[in-house]
Amino acid sequence: MTPDKPLILFAEDDPDDRMLLEEACAEDPTDYDVHFVEDGEKLLDALHGARPVRRPRLVVLDLNMPRVDGREALTEIRTQPHLATLPVVVFTTSNSPADIVRCYELGASSFIIKPSSFQDLVATIRAISHYWLRVVEPLPGDSKA
Repeated sequence: MTPDKPLILFAEDDPDDRMLLEEACAEDPTDYDVHFVEDGEKLLDALHGARPVRRPRLVVLDLNMPRVDGREALTEIRTQPHLATLPVVVFTTSNSPADIVRCYELGASSFIIKPSSFQDLVATIRAISHYWLRVVEPLPGDSKA
Protein backbone atom coordinates (compact mmCIF):
# COMPACT_ATOMS: atom_id res chain seq x y z
CA MET A 1 0.00 0.00 0.00
CA THR A 2 1.10 3.51 -0.82
CA PRO A 3 0.27 6.25 1.72
CA ASP A 4 -0.44 8.88 -0.94
CA LYS A 5 -3.05 6.74 -2.74
CA PRO A 6 -6.64 6.58 -1.54
CA LEU A 7 -7.57 3.29 0.14
CA ILE A 8 -10.71 1.23 -0.42
CA LEU A 9 -11.33 -1.23 2.39
CA PHE A 10 -13.44 -4.24 1.38
CA ALA A 11 -15.22 -6.45 3.92
CA GLU A 12 -16.09 -9.67 2.09
CA ASP A 13 -16.20 -13.16 3.60
CA ASP A 14 -16.34 -15.22 0.40
CA PRO A 15 -12.82 -16.01 -0.90
CA ASP A 16 -14.04 -16.31 -4.51
CA ASP A 17 -15.76 -12.93 -4.31
CA ARG A 18 -12.60 -11.38 -2.81
CA MET A 19 -10.55 -12.77 -5.70
CA LEU A 20 -13.03 -11.42 -8.27
CA LEU A 21 -13.12 -8.03 -6.55
CA GLU A 22 -9.33 -7.88 -6.52
CA GLU A 23 -9.23 -8.71 -10.24
CA ALA A 24 -11.93 -6.12 -10.98
CA CYS A 25 -9.97 -3.47 -9.04
CA ALA A 26 -6.84 -4.36 -11.02
CA GLU A 27 -8.73 -3.56 -14.25
CA ASP A 28 -9.87 -0.19 -12.91
CA PRO A 29 -7.91 2.78 -14.31
CA THR A 30 -8.50 4.82 -11.13
CA ASP A 31 -5.37 4.61 -8.98
CA TYR A 32 -6.03 3.42 -5.42
CA ASP A 33 -4.97 0.80 -2.90
CA VAL A 34 -7.23 -2.01 -1.72
CA HIS A 35 -7.29 -3.92 1.51
CA PHE A 36 -9.54 -6.92 2.22
CA VAL A 37 -10.91 -8.25 5.49
CA GLU A 38 -12.97 -11.42 5.86
CA ASP A 39 -15.68 -10.32 8.30
CA GLY A 40 -17.15 -7.41 10.21
CA GLU A 41 -15.03 -8.05 13.28
CA LYS A 42 -11.83 -7.73 11.24
CA LEU A 43 -13.28 -4.66 9.54
CA LEU A 44 -13.79 -2.96 12.90
CA ASP A 45 -10.28 -3.98 13.97
CA ALA A 46 -8.92 -2.49 10.74
CA LEU A 47 -10.78 0.76 11.37
CA HIS A 48 -10.09 1.31 15.05
CA GLY A 49 -9.08 -1.88 16.78
CA ALA A 50 -6.03 -3.97 17.42
CA ARG A 51 -4.94 -4.10 13.76
CA PRO A 52 -5.71 -0.69 12.27
CA VAL A 53 -4.94 0.23 8.67
CA ARG A 54 -4.69 3.81 7.49
CA ARG A 55 -8.02 5.59 7.17
CA PRO A 56 -9.79 4.43 4.01
CA ARG A 57 -11.57 6.83 1.70
CA LEU A 58 -14.29 4.21 1.29
CA VAL A 59 -15.52 1.01 2.92
CA VAL A 60 -17.26 -1.55 0.68
CA LEU A 61 -19.28 -3.78 2.96
CA ASP A 62 -20.91 -7.16 2.38
CA LEU A 63 -23.99 -7.76 4.52
CA ASN A 64 -23.93 -11.46 5.26
CA MET A 65 -20.67 -12.27 7.00
CA PRO A 66 -19.73 -14.39 10.02
CA ARG A 67 -18.96 -13.06 13.51
CA VAL A 68 -20.09 -9.47 12.97
CA ASP A 69 -22.36 -9.07 9.96
CA GLY A 70 -22.54 -5.99 7.75
CA ARG A 71 -25.50 -4.47 9.57
CA GLU A 72 -23.75 -4.74 12.93
CA ALA A 73 -20.50 -3.38 11.50
CA LEU A 74 -22.33 -0.44 9.90
CA THR A 75 -24.06 0.32 13.21
CA GLU A 76 -20.71 0.30 15.03
CA ILE A 77 -19.07 2.50 12.39
CA ARG A 78 -21.83 5.08 12.64
CA THR A 79 -21.59 5.23 16.45
CA GLN A 80 -17.86 6.02 16.45
CA PRO A 81 -17.28 9.79 16.18
CA HIS A 82 -14.06 9.39 14.17
CA LEU A 83 -15.79 7.03 11.69
CA ALA A 84 -19.30 8.49 11.55
CA THR A 85 -18.69 10.34 8.28
CA LEU A 86 -16.72 7.56 6.57
CA PRO A 87 -18.45 6.59 3.29
CA VAL A 88 -19.76 3.01 3.49
CA VAL A 89 -21.15 1.31 0.39
CA VAL A 90 -23.15 -1.83 1.08
CA PHE A 91 -22.27 -4.33 -1.68
CA THR A 92 -24.40 -7.45 -1.43
CA THR A 93 -26.36 -10.11 -3.26
CA SER A 94 -29.48 -9.16 -1.32
CA ASN A 95 -32.18 -7.30 -3.20
CA SER A 96 -34.55 -7.39 -0.26
CA PRO A 97 -36.42 -4.10 0.19
CA ALA A 98 -36.15 -4.63 3.97
CA ASP A 99 -32.33 -4.87 3.71
CA ILE A 100 -32.17 -1.77 1.53
CA VAL A 101 -34.31 0.29 3.90
CA ARG A 102 -32.49 -1.00 6.99
CA CYS A 103 -29.05 -0.22 5.58
CA TYR A 104 -30.00 3.33 4.70
CA GLU A 105 -31.57 3.74 8.15
CA LEU A 106 -28.26 2.58 9.66
CA GLY A 107 -26.34 5.18 7.65
CA ALA A 108 -25.17 3.42 4.49
CA SER A 109 -23.89 5.86 1.88
CA SER A 110 -25.06 3.61 -0.97
CA PHE A 111 -26.63 0.18 -1.45
CA ILE A 112 -25.44 -1.75 -4.51
CA ILE A 113 -26.50 -5.24 -5.54
CA LYS A 114 -23.54 -7.34 -6.67
CA PRO A 115 -23.63 -7.92 -10.42
CA SER A 116 -23.68 -11.49 -11.70
CA SER A 117 -21.05 -11.22 -14.47
CA PHE A 118 -17.39 -10.29 -14.18
CA GLN A 119 -17.76 -7.66 -16.91
CA ASP A 120 -20.55 -5.99 -14.93
CA LEU A 121 -18.49 -6.28 -11.73
CA VAL A 122 -15.60 -4.42 -13.39
CA ALA A 123 -18.00 -1.71 -14.60
CA THR A 124 -19.54 -1.40 -11.13
CA ILE A 125 -16.16 -1.18 -9.39
CA ARG A 126 -15.09 1.49 -11.89
CA ALA A 127 -18.26 3.47 -11.22
CA ILE A 128 -17.83 3.17 -7.45
CA SER A 129 -14.18 4.21 -7.49
CA HIS A 130 -14.75 7.04 -9.94
CA TYR A 131 -17.63 8.47 -7.95
CA TRP A 132 -16.17 8.09 -4.44
CA LEU A 133 -12.53 8.83 -5.27
CA ARG A 134 -12.74 11.37 -8.11
CA VAL A 135 -16.17 13.05 -8.04
CA VAL A 136 -16.99 13.33 -4.34
CA GLU A 137 -15.06 15.95 -2.39
CA PRO A 138 -13.64 14.37 0.78
CA LEU A 139 -13.90 15.97 4.18
CA PRO A 140 -11.08 18.38 4.96
CA GLY A 141 -8.23 16.35 6.36
CA ASP A 142 -9.07 13.25 4.33
CA SER A 143 -6.76 12.77 1.38
CA LYS A 144 -8.16 13.12 -2.13
CA ALA A 145 -4.95 11.57 -3.52
